Amino acid sequence: MAEGIDPKTLPVSQRIALLVKALNGAKRTNEALARCSDGEAMLDVLLDASSRLGLGLTREDLTRTPPIRDWIWWKNKEALLTIGDNKPRYQQDGQQGRPTAAGDAKADGEEKPRRRFLGLF
Repeated sequence: MAEGIDPKTLPVSQRIALLVKALNGAKRTNEALARCSDGEAMLDVLLDASSRLGLGLTREDLTRTPPIRDWIWWKNKEALLTIGDNKPRYQQDGQQGRPTAAGDAKADGEEKPRRRFLGLF
């Protein structure tokens, strides 16, 4: 970055990019982030890093701007995209081949009719 430019005057996306670049190789900060139990704890660490770098990022900036937003969602185990019964995708994938909570229909001797998807093509 050029001398004399105040990072706080840059757009949020550029300040986030500077934070991400600063985190690359910052061993202590990365270890602190890894120890965080949830996204809120991560936000505290990231806000501290932003403050030390003079970036002036807010909690709202961090929770709304990728890739930090995505890191926080992942730490909270919140999916970016849901499919099907409004279950996060990673939870759907983890249940493949396992009986459902209501019991496996095949085990009851009844087979559910298969839904057909008629694609757009």
